[in-house]
Amino acid sequence: MYQSFDVTARPEQGPPRLAALRNELDSAALDGFLVPRADAHQGEYVAARDERLSWLTGFTGSAGFCAVLQDCAGIFIDGRYRTQVKQQVDTEAYTPVPWPEVKLHDWLIEQMPNGGRVGFDPWLHATGQISALRNKLEGTGIQLEPCDNLVDRIWEDQPPAPMNPVIAHPEDYAGESAAEKCARLAKDMEGAGQAAALITLPDSLMWLLNIRGSDIPRNPVAHGFAILHSDARVDLFMAEEKLAGLEGHLGAAVTVNPSEAFLGQVAALNGHVAVDQDTLPQIVAEALGDRLVPAGDPCALPKACKNPAEIEGSAAAHLRDGAAVVELLAWLDAQPPGTITEIDVVKKLEELRRRDERLRDISFDTIAGTGANGAVIHYRVTTETDTPLNAGDLLVLDSGGQYLDGTTDITRTIAIGTPGEDERAAFTRVLQGMIAISRLRWPKGLSGRDIEAIGRMPLWLAGQDFNHGLGHGVGAYLSVHEGPQRLSRASAVPLQAGMILSNEPGYYREGAFGIRIENLIVVQDAPSLPGGDAEREMLNWRTLTYAPIDRRLIDADMLSREERDWLNAYHAEVVQKIRPHVSPAAQAWLDDATAAI
Repeated sequence: MYQSFDVTARPEQGPPRLAALRNELDSAALDGFLVPRADAHQGEYVAARDERLSWLTGFTGSAGFCAVLQDCAGIFIDGRYRTQVKQQVDTEAYTPVPWPEVKLHDWLIEQMPNGGRVGFDPWLHATGQISALRNKLEGTGIQLEPCDNLVDRIWEDQPPAPMNPVIAHPEDYAGESAAEKCARLAKDMEGAGQAAALITLPDSLMWLLNIRGSDIPRNPVAHGFAILHSDARVDLFMAEEKLAGLEGHLGAAVTVNPSEAFLGQVAALNGHVAVDQDTLPQIVAEALGDRLVPAGDPCALPKACKNPAEIEGSAAAHLRDGAAVVELLAWLDAQPPGTITEIDVVKKLEELRRRDERLRDISFDTIAGTGANGAVIHYRVTTETDTPLNAGDLLVLDSGGQYLDGTTDITRTIAIGTPGEDERAAFTRVLQGMIAISRLRWPKGLSGRDIEAIGRMPLWLAGQDFNHGLGHGVGAYLSVHEGPQRLSRASAVPLQAGMILSNEPGYYREGAFGIRIENLIVVQDAPSLPGGDAEREMLNWRTLTYAPIDRRLIDADMLSREERDWLNAYHAEVVQKIRPHVSPAAQAWLDDATAAI
């Protein structure tokens, strides 16, 4: 199994670890310490060694941080984790803080009215973050002090740094050689007067050099840093043993250096150096000084705009993945309510995905939450929380695979037995939002924040909403969460052809049920329409994900004619694309599940 069901953290472990950390505060003459969920590479996902937030507090979510002071400790979590944090953290020791509604600087000012010294590990905080925080704290008497990592001092069995081998990613899948990518980016840098650019994000490094790794579970990335020079040379900073046998692939333009040499070589650079202030560690920014140019990660946008080989690879991966999901849904419907559990579903789905020889991992731990567990947006089933699928409940099943030719992410909500009317009404509103985004055409130049409300409107009209973004970017056999593109009110990045995003509205009623429907979609140029403005360029979506949407949960009377037509056409495509690749039993189930409404 790729997925484990072990309990990785417990609330009762938090208070003694917090006490030990406060002892270190005394030793360091500090009044506080910041504990992010981050590593030196500033990606969203971290290796076991860097799970400091989880180890200290018990909270296992993929985003958040803790501010530990002598008399209080705030754990800052966004809307996705408001329910989860209450289940995982001792709230007598740690106070959940709704973030970003409550800003860290405001909280510190309130908790430290007389000022004080707050320590932070300069490898684990981006320079933009620290600069903004210092500006907000100016004149308050609160000082931010770089220091050694105090959590590492008390974490006696901290795992070692991962040292897994790196492999070449074939050009047939990448669609462009690493040398061509480096030359393309270097030309832009030279035109902007930049001598070099720093790359710290693991997925950017993997994309640039057409390599993949396994240092972080569920993400085919390896830890490392790089300096891309304006003449297309690359200094790669990575443990040499990871790169055994890749000399020919990397080529003469790539020089391999030990990771510990990165800071020194950065300090020795001449000329303007482009950086992404949102991901560059503070300690690296200090080594650059006034040579730093805030220009963003040069790989981010090119990586986001997939080329034809990446798009077609992703489409092919989704069809094979869709076949596995259909087999799972057919199997699930054959199980009497109450006879299987969440873990049974996760295991069966992984077994079906593993039949594909191009599968390399799952793209995240499968979310299989039934009943009240479905209302925990990023629920992870363990042996202690495993729950039977009982009649009348809903199952939220959010899962994906990492295939050599693409990354998948699909959510279906499934009725176990006969669903209630509240559940059907909410599900239909979620479906209406998902269909609205799927049908959308929009003028070029708009960003995610300009259109994401369209996917929420059916819920808003009923006084309902959900506490996560409508969609995130997805990589091509890379991270399942990829920037800079998002369908989010926080995203100002214009959508461009080739960007793959998720379309996943939801609804969650704490203690009762959850609902989410998710397809992956790719931005493409929209064909002109009769009577449309000939000079107005527009975009629309191509759907990548194909699997039935549970008709038992749909109140057909709530759907417009256009919504019915979209759903029936989508289900017809599911049959056409998926039916030839599933078993006879699954074919029979699929024919019934996709009948027109």
